[in-house]
Amino acid sequence: MSLFHVVFLLLTGLDVSLSQDEKSTVPFGCRFGPPRPYTLLCDLDAVWGVVVEVVAAAGVFSAILLLIALLCRLHSVTEAPRRSGIGPILLLLMGIIGLFGLSFAYLIELNESICVVRRALWGFFFSLCFACMLTQGLRLRKLACESRSPGGCALVGLVLGLTAVQGIIAAEWLFLTVLREGNPACEYQPLDFALACAYVVALLLAALVTATLALCGKARQWHCNVVWLLVSCLLSILLWVAWVGFYVYGNKVLEKSPDWDDPALAVALVAQGWLLLLCHAAPEAHACLRSPTQPSAPDYFDTSQNSSHMRDASLDEDIPLSHRQFVESQGYAFDENAAGLRSGNHHNGNTGARPSAPFRSNVYQPTEMTMILNGGAVPSAPPTYTGRQLW
Repeated sequence: MSLFHVVFLLLTGLDVSLSQDEKSTVPFGCRFGPPRPYTLLCDLDAVWGVVVEVVAAAGVFSAILLLIALLCRLHSVTEAPRRSGIGPILLLLMGIIGLFGLSFAYLIELNESICVVRRALWGFFFSLCFACMLTQGLRLRKLACESRSPGGCALVGLVLGLTAVQGIIAAEWLFLTVLREGNPACEYQPLDFALACAYVVALLLAALVTATLALCGKARQWHCNVVWLLVSCLLSILLWVAWVGFYVYGNKVLEKSPDWDDPALAVALVAQGWLLLLCHAAPEAHACLRSPTQPSAPDYFDTSQNSSHMRDASLDEDIPLSHRQFVESQGYAFDENAAGLRSGNHHNGNTGARPSAPFRSNVYQPTEMTMILNGGAVPSAPPTYTGRQLW
């Protein structure tokens, strides 16, 4: 019995040691989750990873829905000024999806491939988003000042050209530090990472300047779009100042580097993606897809309008050509009667004095010229004649 007890105790101790080793290697919450190096996607001890994952996934889903809605309603946008802005919006949504997707790279344990992806795509996706904002600012500036917009293909080409510059900068940085000097891709200073994004900051500042200039335009119908763009630029600048300051200097002051480097960058990506989606992409998409305003019908009771021009246009449209001579003669007769009324009496060599205004205000009285043109018979009043109130 004693030997049985000893074997039992040894097996129990071995089982306890194995379970402790397993618990030490598998984070809490990842027993049935993804294995290493993806444990931050399910590690409940590192709550920031789970929160970033959920928020980024919701952002990707929302951006894809908005992208599909734009593509499905593209045929309904017929106005050239609105249609020209759809291309930059589609590219902006692709950039926002890229920002959300890149945040998942900061939830994976470091290796050479992951570090290359982070360094190459960080500036690329940000430059794509800010180039779209700069292009929209130039487009709105043109619309607000000259009431015309550049072509959609030209705007898309401008966005791609501005984004390609950042791609060249990132490629040169990786070539000089990794291939030429032989340094590991994961070893770089936070200040170097921030300086590599100087072109991205320049694009953001240029977008802010163009939005400010567009706000000074005369066309008021585009001011709402300009205000949304201006708000997006200002909030993006504040966000960049916050994350760059914390990433470069805050971690050293708090002595949390490098433990808080990845959370700071992941949160910056997700925050920037949602900011652009809510403050710029969604309002611009709504402005492009909404139905154009219908022109209001003229108010015929408004005395400020030019009623004589409106009456002449309606007469020219409604009265046939054979009756226009009759209408013109009536106008001549009305002018003659008005001149006689201003003088008190109108004397005619054949008929004598005509009655004064109270007796002739609502009675149709053709002139001699009208009777001659009508063959001697007294013509009837035209259908549109309703009398004149002269007192």
